[in-house]
Amino acid sequence: MYLMKDITRDGNPVLRKQAEKVQFPLSDEDRQLGEKMMEYLEVSQDDELCKKYHLRAGVGLAAPQVGVSKLMAAVLTPPEGDDEKSPFKAIMINPVIVSNSVQRAALTVGEGCLSVDRDIEGYVPRSDRITVRYQDLEGNEHKVRLKHYPAIIAQHEIDHLHGTLFYDHIDKANPFSRSDDEIFID
Repeated sequence: MYLMKDITRDGNPVLRKQAEKVQFPLSDEDRQLGEKMMEYLEVSQDDELCKKYHLRAGVGLAAPQVGVSKLMAAVLTPPEGDDEKSPFKAIMINPVIVSNSVQRAALTVGEGCLSVDRDIEGYVPRSDRITVRYQDLEGNEHKVRLKHYPAIIAQHEIDHLHGTLFYDHIDKANPFSRSDDEIFID
């Protein structure tokens, strides 16, 4: 299982690289990478285990965040109201956002990142709805539509695969600027 000491921190060049495509069939090493990333998320979302292992809670983890420059990320979002599609749980391999809404959304509390040890304030505008195509550990292709919080998390993790960190999206001159048509999610 990954621990906080295994998380690559901001400043490490692997976080700014374009990750490489994952080949199928998966090697044992790549399969373990995906499984260990998801295990971190599951354990970190359990209050007792999170404390026991001194983890920071997470809803997403990308391979570059554990020092591996490959197109793979794990996402585990908590249930969202009465949305029957939540929580969204997936190990996404070679993910591609194939469509996104014009409607923008941001989290009212801003975003954080397991790789960034400091608070960086400001809104991170993203698409409110996206469609993502990815492969699972068996190589099966999936195409899912995500909205609101799960869409934001998936975009955050996919950004990691292309060398982008959440704070790159914050308006440096006015970090709390809002547009009237932007949705804010608590």
